[in-house]
Amino acid sequence: MEKKNWKPATLCVQAGWEPKNGESRVLPIYQSTTFKYDNTEEMADLFDLKKEGYFYTRLANPTNDAVARKIAALEGGVGAMLTSSGQAANFYALFNICEAGDHFVTSNEIYGGTYNLFGVTLKKLGIECTFISQEASEEEIDKAFRPNTKALFGETISNPGCKILDIEKFARIAHKHGVPLIVDNTFPTPVNCRPFEWGADIVTHSTTKYMDGHATQVGGCVVDSGNFDWDAHADKFPGLCTPDESYHGLTYTKAFGKMAYMTKLVAQLMRDLGSIPSPQNAFLLNLGLETLHLRIKRHCENAQRVAEFLVQDDRVAWVHYSGLRDDECHALAEKYLPNGSCGVIAFGLKGTRETAVQFMDSLKLIAIVTHVADARTCVLHPASHTHRQLSDEQLREAGVAPDLIRLSVGIEDCDDILADIRQALDKI
Repeated sequence: MEKKNWKPATLCVQAGWEPKNGESRVLPIYQSTTFKYDNTEEMADLFDLKKEGYFYTRLANPTNDAVARKIAALEGGVGAMLTSSGQAANFYALFNICEAGDHFVTSNEIYGGTYNLFGVTLKKLGIECTFISQEASEEEIDKAFRPNTKALFGETISNPGCKILDIEKFARIAHKHGVPLIVDNTFPTPVNCRPFEWGADIVTHSTTKYMDGHATQVGGCVVDSGNFDWDAHADKFPGLCTPDESYHGLTYTKAFGKMAYMTKLVAQLMRDLGSIPSPQNAFLLNLGLETLHLRIKRHCENAQRVAEFLVQDDRVAWVHYSGLRDDECHALAEKYLPNGSCGVIAFGLKGTRETAVQFMDSLKLIAIVTHVADARTCVLHPASHTHRQLSDEQLREAGVAPDLIRLSVGIEDCDDILADIRQALDKI
């Protein structure tokens, strides 16, 4: 069978690293900053982007590239680049096509750190964004676009609200305005959803989460579908469609075709900003990817049981998990996530913020950590932790209820997880 027809489970194990005769079967760690060449012309051709190869790990490293190739294969993209964090991935994905004076539109149902990056930090660079409700009508979202709008952004499954993005609707809106749709696909991973198949153009990941799966490394990834026609909207994207003087007047779309976006991302942004992961971290990420297809299934099975338990408990005020038939996002989940969503559940308890705190402090197996989506079940109260910089009004605007508890269900025995939740509920 041809590699292009491999199923996701096979790609998780086999893609990215193809050892030659006598080479290491396991992906090696190329723990080196530099790479040797025999003459100056070979090195010069690399600096001029005339040839592919390695000369400095800030731009490319064999370990990092092998893992990026695996993720690109899983998503069905033409190329990918690893970053040092998921935050860096989202920053790079946008900054590659936005500059001072530009604007983009984003769903407000996004991770608190991303909300701050977009609404505060990028503004300091002269890049503005407009937050919109992803449940709004197409006509309402259209009104947020401006002549200088360069992208539309959303999360496949929102963190922490667990809302499902209508990818086809967002892709249709983005393309109508001549801009790409960028989707953060961290929670479902490409095992459960491949946004490119629904019209998205660029995908980002916090590989810190399910892809690693063991909380051993912080990382991110940007993947390009290769489908967006930058030249058709050349006036909007001069960085890709006009000469880059830092590479002797090279124009990325003319020189690299479908790899234009990825090449600029590495050769220009990573060259200058340098948010690279270490080869050691990429190696650890690859170990996680090899079991991703097994783990994500168990996460979903456990989360489904926990969500069904919570929704039946009188002490629980509400539960958001798309696997529940009565969930507002169930129909979207059946369309985009037919094999399951992820292990993250959002719910609220009857009572006050203090009720949520008392419940969480009473948990024994389940740990309170500023993390989500690894093998161990963990819990967080966003209003007190990740989103504590926001007022209650801002929390609601971001789709985060002040009483929301984010429960990331792990791969332990589900009976033990349920027993811990039950005893903690008994103490409120």
